[in-house]
Amino acid sequence: MIALVLAMVWTRRGQAITLALLTMFGVAAAVAAPAYLRAADRAVADEQVSTADAGSRSLTLIARQHDPRPGKANPDAVKADVKLTETGSSLAGIPGFDYVYAAEYATLGIEPTDKIRTRFVYRQDVCAHLRMIAGRCVLGESDIMIGPETAARAKLTPGSTLTLTYAFYNSDPAVAAFIPDGAPKRFLITGIYEPGDPADAYWGRHNYFGPDTGGRAGEPAFVTYASVGAMDHGAIELSLDGGAAPGALTVDRLPAVREGLARVQARATALGAGIEVDTGIPALLARIDDERSAAHRIVPVLAVCLVLLACLTIFLAVGYGTEGRRPELAVVALRGARWGQRWWLATGENLVAILLGTGLGCVAGQLLVDAFAAWRFPGLGADPGPAALRWAPFAAAAAVVTALLAERRQLGRPVAELLRRVPPAQRAASAIAAEAVVVLLAAVAVFQLFVSDGGLDGVGTLATGLVLVAAALIAARLLLPWATVFARRQLRDGRLAAAVAAFQLSRRPGGTRLFALLTASVAVVGYATCAVDVGARGREVQAGLGTGAARVVAVGPLSRQGLLAAVRGVDPSGTFAMAAVRLPATKGQPPVLAVDTAGLDSVAAWGGHPPDLRALRPATGEPVILRGSRLSLDMTSTGLTVGKPLLATVVLAPVGGPADSTVELGELRPGRHAYAFAAAACASGCRLKALQIGGRQGSLDLTGQITVHAMTGVSPGLFASASGWRVTVGGRLSAGGAGLQVAVTSLNGISSGLFVQPADVPLPLPVAVAGDVAQPSVPGFDGRALPVAAVARIPAVPGLGLPAVLADLDYADRAATDSMPVSSAQVWLSSSAPADVLDRLRGRGLVVISDTGAGQVRARLDRQGPALALWFYVIVAGLAVALAAGALILAAAVDRGRRVEDLTALRGQGLARVAVRRATLWTYPVLVGAAVVAGMAIALLGWWLTGWALPLAGLDPPALPLPSFPRVWTLAVAGGGVFVVLAGVAVLAGRRTLRAVR
Repeated sequence: MIALVLAMVWTRRGQAITLALLTMFGVAAAVAAPAYLRAADRAVADEQVSTADAGSRSLTLIARQHDPRPGKANPDAVKADVKLTETGSSLAGIPGFDYVYAAEYATLGIEPTDKIRTRFVYRQDVCAHLRMIAGRCVLGESDIMIGPETAARAKLTPGSTLTLTYAFYNSDPAVAAFIPDGAPKRFLITGIYEPGDPADAYWGRHNYFGPDTGGRAGEPAFVTYASVGAMDHGAIELSLDGGAAPGALTVDRLPAVREGLARVQARATALGAGIEVDTGIPALLARIDDERSAAHRIVPVLAVCLVLLACLTIFLAVGYGTEGRRPELAVVALRGARWGQRWWLATGENLVAILLGTGLGCVAGQLLVDAFAAWRFPGLGADPGPAALRWAPFAAAAAVVTALLAERRQLGRPVAELLRRVPPAQRAASAIAAEAVVVLLAAVAVFQLFVSDGGLDGVGTLATGLVLVAAALIAARLLLPWATVFARRQLRDGRLAAAVAAFQLSRRPGGTRLFALLTASVAVVGYATCAVDVGARGREVQAGLGTGAARVVAVGPLSRQGLLAAVRGVDPSGTFAMAAVRLPATKGQPPVLAVDTAGLDSVAAWGGHPPDLRALRPATGEPVILRGSRLSLDMTSTGLTVGKPLLATVVLAPVGGPADSTVELGELRPGRHAYAFAAAACASGCRLKALQIGGRQGSLDLTGQITVHAMTGVSPGLFASASGWRVTVGGRLSAGGAGLQVAVTSLNGISSGLFVQPADVPLPLPVAVAGDVAQPSVPGFDGRALPVAAVARIPAVPGLGLPAVLADLDYADRAATDSMPVSSAQVWLSSSAPADVLDRLRGRGLVVISDTGAGQVRARLDRQGPALALWFYVIVAGLAVALAAGALILAAAVDRGRRVEDLTALRGQGLARVAVRRATLWTYPVLVGAAVVAGMAIALLGWWLTGWALPLAGLDPPALPLPSFPRVWTLAVAGGGVFVVLAGVAVLAGRRTLRAVR
């Protein structure tokens, strides 16, 4: 019996090979999905690790040691200190990490002011990670290395000597300086260094080379460990840094890293409060997990579609093949073969082909992923393994069950029906019932998807595949009967070629199934096109609108006016550079971006035509400018409460930056007095931000009236009217002949006091809003509520998305009353920025921290989980087209004999050769054309129902107006490509049939 089955396979080897190939496609999809996910996991981990900063790839254990000197600290506290040199080995528990010891404290002696300290640092093996610009590395106890900027400021060279003294920081607002506390020590400068790679994990999370005190770049003084101990010092910070070695954070080693990190944290907890664990590794691992989860949700959706499509194809192929063997099955039955033998002879041929296709699919799926990974993920590999085969048995079983269902109909028929040349029509009721079951399953899956809020697990994974297949079955049921109507009309009109072709499609029992298969295949391609197009455009929005501009340069802390002056000095016309600052965000409030609105049109990335935002900067009065290196305020104070003095403070902003200043005038004295103070930074002019009137902490029921007569460099006429000024809660303004009068009404519950400001900006501040923003105020730069009024609505705020608020930086700063530098200062650059723009910014005193380009962001997004997962959709689309092409070839091969007989007979009855040619060549291409149109429509329907659940922008998408629907032209291009391929296959198959017609 086996020999007979094998002989049958060989005799009809074309059909057997086709069925094996179709099975191979289905099994290959089941193998390729987990194999591709494995390769994508490796690529995701590699991308996240390669783009992470040093702090995210390292672990820092910090042990702060108390002052060990006699009489300086509690002996019990010193005894309780954790000695990393003794316990560090027990904490170095993460495999694959390299560990480095370090120690540091603050010193004075290089900088000319006690406001700026020098970091005095020992770091193990530091010489191997520095480039010596001049001199050599440190060797002895009295050797020291400094950075080039420090050397230039202090005019030091190798061979020079300097004296350093240990210092600690006194945070008392009245002091706010480093206090020397030790015996000075003399050092010899052995070299001038620069870091080899500041982003190397070796440097840990210490931010050695980031912005430092005094608005300068960080440049520690590196010494030997002997120097640290030899110098008279107090409290010291010891640290043990573990940096990930190459290959330590691959996807295979992440579980071991998690376990090691947990052990380190448990050990540190057991040691008590004397040690801290500072690491960004958990956040890095969380990002990797999120990217992997997004990919694992996206890939199976179309993998299931392809398996369902393969089963439908196998059903069609086996059904076609069994119909062609109906006379053979009748002869077997007439010869008295038992039921089991009949089943074996009928199914054995297909089972052998399916078994062969299963083996080929297991190999082909992995090879396909290997080849794709070598192209898309060079150097990483696909890591083939048996885990990729876990779904192959299920796909093979589905293929077997599908084949048996397709053969059951013919095996259950009487011999008389099997001997008929034209098979009887299938009972419509049973076919509709089967299709109704598929439609019901699709409805249940979609309902489950909505109920679970897009949960792509369980039934939700099947939703897309069931929707596409169910819609294809419905389309075939509704559209193909019209072929009969069309054929009759063509026959009445004498168009014989079209009539013959239409009858061929409508009267063949497998025509409906073939059309459904082609439609479903095109729908899978269309759905993949939707996902790829929406995902790519979403990443474009994230890279452009999400970044804010072509390049975003983060700079060190400085004043807002200093930032504006520096950027305007580089680009006075605002054509390629724009200052930008994010205001402090609070919970429940929309984020606020303040920019130099003059550059919004030419610099900001809007993703389209920039809106008209000129209303953000209406015409206002001129700011109040004080000029002189020594300034004075002439004021009269009356009505003061005895024992409850009022304190006056003036907040000034130098017109060119880089730092605002707060000058305390002290207690207001009864009567008229001139309150003078030194203001070297105001020689070129300082803008008056605010005059602050307050009391001492805890004071209540303060009263008084202050009259401002004059300020240095300010026209007396400005104080003659209260209309040019405003006051905050707690005060009341009026004006008289003597000057501006400020009445203190009540400062109870107002810890910051009241502020008198020039009314040189409109309040509420005009802003543009995106999204649902209904708040009447937002947190200002000074932390106080800043009233705002929406004068424009925009789709999204560049760099923030929605909901968000956009304001003018100059106006927002002038409305603030603080003098604090901003730590979130940025310079946005357009694509037309000159190549040396960073040097120009540095020349204006800005400290460049980072330079992020929209192109870099786009490239990074293209290497993340969702983008990598969508490449699998490209593979699935190609396999879907191959399945459809295989089904066309099989249908043409099975129908060829009957069609040749029919057309030969019609030819003998006088049908013209031209009509035969047209009927033969264009039957299936017309079917393909209809399937392409229906399939693309079904793809849009499927995308509307299920596409929203795909995490194309990650599990936590950014608050940006991301596209949700594909562009029509992309679907048109994809549909045209599918039509060209399938129509070409159909024409080639028709030519072979035409050559056989006599």
